[in-house]
Amino acid sequence: MMKTLLLLLLLCHVSSSVKHSLKYYTIGSYTKFMIQGQIDDIQVAFCDGSNKILEPRQDWMKKLFDDNLHVWEWHTKECFEIQPPRFNNRLDSFIQLFNHSEGSGVHVLQRIEGCEWNETTGEVTGFSRFGYDGEDFIELDLKTLTWTALRPEAEIIKQKWDEDTDRIRDNKQFLTQIYPEWLKLSLKYGNNSLLRTDVPSVSLLQKTPSSPVSCHATGFYPDRAMMFWRKDGEEIHEGVEHGEILPNHDGSFQMNVDLDISSVSPEDWRRYDCVFHLSGVEDDIITKLDETQIRTNWGKRT
Repeated sequence: MMKTLLLLLLLCHVSSSVKHSLKYYTIGSYTKFMIQGQIDDIQVAFCDGSNKILEPRQDWMKKLFDDNLHVWEWHTKECFEIQPPRFNNRLDSFIQLFNHSEGSGVHVLQRIEGCEWNETTGEVTGFSRFGYDGEDFIELDLKTLTWTALRPEAEIIKQKWDEDTDRIRDNKQFLTQIYPEWLKLSLKYGNNSLLRTDVPSVSLLQKTPSSPVSCHATGFYPDRAMMFWRKDGEEIHEGVEHGEILPNHDGSFQMNVDLDISSVSPEDWRRYDCVFHLSGVEDDIITKLDETQIRTNWGKRT
């Protein structure tokens, strides 16, 4: 009963809450500066400030830039004029804070900022977080309009950045107003690709004869999906390991769920199946546990 209730709650969550996101990933060192813009985890724009390159990565994004010159001009200034020197100044501060000398190697400052919009509830969540040499360092708290140190060394930076209230207000405006407007505009221009529904191909995979059988789904969109193993029509948890939803290079997604078959007798295989559920699609994809359908690394399964 509890397993059935949990499944119903998960299905309700997957199908009822439709969220979209806009993210800017920025990475900077003394020699390189790049920004990648993503809508719903699909790359839509790319900036190489070091080589003066700014280009849309989707046809509909090019049209959005052409039709909305103020958006294109903002991205141009951010890529070539505003952020490269600002990142260099911040990188100087971080390097001094950690007492890193010029000969201590290449040091990198990262930032991820943007917003998430819940299409169902209308809720907007903005975020801005910095990392240094691959570790989270400091992030903006939009409720208190102050910075939160994610490492003890960040306390000094926090105190300094908290004093710049004008920049914090500018950040809030972008994260909670301007970015959500651009996100909705992007969904309008890219609706044919961003709001599409693609069902995956599902395969059974196994690395070695003693390995778990992996139910692998790839090519689905959007990423609001779930997958699980059943026995006699009931979801099972013992001997099951769920993988994360991962992006493919073409903007679609993949995921897998593994089943340990070491204690499953051959005559019981027919009692198991794998279920893939995609939000917005009525019919689930059900794959029977059939040894003749398992793709392996060593040839036909025996």
